[in-house]
Amino acid sequence: MTLVRNFVLIPLTFSWVIVLHLQITWASGKPVYHKQVTKSSLVEQRNLSKQLFRILQNGKYGYIDHTGKVVIPPKYDLAWSFMDGLAQIKVGDEYGYIDETGKQVISPKYRLSYAFTNGLALVVVDGKYGYINSSGKVIIQPQFDGALAFKNGLAAVQVDEKWGYIDYTGKIVIKPQFEAALHFYEGLAAVQIDGKWGYINADGQVVIEPQFEGTLRFAQGLAAVQVNDKYGYINSSGKIAIAIQFHDAWEFTDGLAAVQVGDKWGYMNANGEIVIPAQFEKTTNFSQGLAAVKINNKYGYIDKTGKMVISPQFNLGLSFVNGLALVYSRGGAGYINTQGRFVWNPTN
Repeated sequence: MTLVRNFVLIPLTFSWVIVLHLQITWASGKPVYHKQVTKSSLVEQRNLSKQLFRILQNGKYGYIDHTGKVVIPPKYDLAWSFMDGLAQIKVGDEYGYIDETGKQVISPKYRLSYAFTNGLALVVVDGKYGYINSSGKVIIQPQFDGALAFKNGLAAVQVDEKWGYIDYTGKIVIKPQFEAALHFYEGLAAVQIDGKWGYINADGQVVIEPQFEGTLRFAQGLAAVQVNDKYGYINSSGKIAIAIQFHDAWEFTDGLAAVQVGDKWGYMNANGEIVIPAQFEKTTNFSQGLAAVKINNKYGYIDKTGKMVISPQFNLGLSFVNGLALVYSRGGAGYINTQGRFVWNPTN
């Protein structure tokens, strides 16, 4: 079974897209095509290269700047965040790319493509995965049955039923041998062998034996792991650093990790101490000092002391990126600043 953590399907509005601001993928079963991984994006949305924000107005997508000024008028059937200076757009049934001025630099011609990262983007041609550069030139021929974006110099690829890793030239540097494989973070990548998850290093050596039902990537020296139906954290040597005890757990960001105790969520520090008591229906990771939390079916934002700084009022609230957070209210999608003021009123 594939379990993808922390993304939500949201109509922006009424056109279903995958929104990946919550930024965690659990490895459980076959790999997800990385948002870590969906048709919306193969990489985390942290590499936003310019402060442009996607909007939906009258059923079309465009972009605003951080003040709410329209920079690229809404005219696309779908659009994604800018990464490495380019953004995916969809016109009709085909995907292409624009730059931050709105200039079309790679014409829509792909039935499926993904965001740029480290100068390359995944594209699918006749059911096979390959990579193009920012001018649209094919750098690695479409030949793989599945693939992830490049991260830290390597990309996981699927050949027949097995996964391995290639370098920027397309050379296989870790032979396909795994049932599933994810990105490298902090020098380690989660891989699946005989239905269990462990970690390899960049040489392809297993350094943490496959033993877990699910894993998250390493962040700030720790990785959340699933043992039976509970969750805890290991360090990079594979030792349990925070006891297996939680009903659910996310990765560390800004020194804190969201954990579920019973049916409520709170936050824990790297010493395993609960610093914000479990009291929320849902949470996001901290970003720019704030996290979205759900109370009484509405989302607001807390700071790292647990103080509510933006009152619960939104149908959905996502993480802050470059000073703005995407929120859903009044039947549409808008953006607020860190003071909770709209810079773009909800539209659809």
